[in-house]
Amino acid sequence: MALSSTIIPNSAPKADAEKCLRDIPTHALKRLTPKSRACIERLRTCQLDRPDLSRQPTCKLAAVLVLLYEQAGELRVLLTTRSKSLRAHPGQTALPGGKADEGDESLVWTALREANEEVGLPLPPKSSNIHFITTLPPFLSASQLLVTPVVALLSSLSSPPSPAPSSPSSLVSDGASNASPNTPSSPFSHPTLKSLTPSLTEVDRIFDHPLEAMLDPHLLLNKGESLVDEGEDWPYGAGELYNTSDVRLNAFDGAIYRMHRFRTCASPIKGLTADILISVAELAYGRKLVYARYPSDSGSGPEDGEGESYRALVKKRIEENERAVAALEEGGRMILTGKADGHIEV
Repeated sequence: MALSSTIIPNSAPKADAEKCLRDIPTHALKRLTPKSRACIERLRTCQLDRPDLSRQPTCKLAAVLVLLYEQAGELRVLLTTRSKSLRAHPGQTALPGGKADEGDESLVWTALREANEEVGLPLPPKSSNIHFITTLPPFLSASQLLVTPVVALLSSLSSPPSPAPSSPSSLVSDGASNASPNTPSSPFSHPTLKSLTPSLTEVDRIFDHPLEAMLDPHLLLNKGESLVDEGEDWPYGAGELYNTSDVRLNAFDGAIYRMHRFRTCASPIKGLTADILISVAELAYGRKLVYARYPSDSGSGPEDGEGESYRALVKKRIEENERAVAALEEGGRMILTGKADGHIEV
């Protein structure tokens, strides 16, 4: 089954629910600070080269939800710490999301469905304040999945924003029990976020992080963010807010991959999750990173500043998948033709 990275009109109930995400109402944008509103507008209007994924097998597709919301005058993003009992990436930070199912009408629905399963995020139209912003071109995971980020806004249900408090707090919910999330008492805590509950089998923790800090990790100090101490969740040095290393990955055809790690109030943001949020932050704020995002292919040449090697790798995987699907379809036609002509015995 082919899935689209956009919302597909359909008579099915889930497609009707997706239709609720098409537009951000004017009143929702007016409740944002001018800075946050400008970020949302940049994301809504950005011109991106999105490849056609309609010929990709469903088993190769996945989607994650980049849910943005404003608190204390800044955009934050919802994150999870994966359960340590999971076989894949246990204990790591992730965006809500997962593999596409055959029954998904689109990759937008995939992201919403997975967020509902993992953290209990209400599905539209039950939650009418979740608004679709855009989708990004797919990222390639180490397991060769094409992961489409779906960016959405959780709009405020309260009055327009007030000045930021002197000590901002972040949402943290522990999945050790099935109790209601232990969110901080804050006038900026969103009712929808307060209602989230981690899936006992998939999520150990729900937390958030300021999006702008993906551009410059040192902004965390200015914002007074709570950060984990050096230890299991941050083994990279007590004085560090950001850590990086370059590794050669067989999964990326031997290319050198730059692993970014960002300190948070919970598990570090790293790997694919970091790559996605870096892209979202760059588009939203319209400015450069304070660190080098990509390594050189050789490890000694100039930096691949535009990520051309990575984009070429993603394009290659898409083309390989398309050829594999075409070969299977051709094989099926040959079998059917053989049966029709009486050349194949059953």
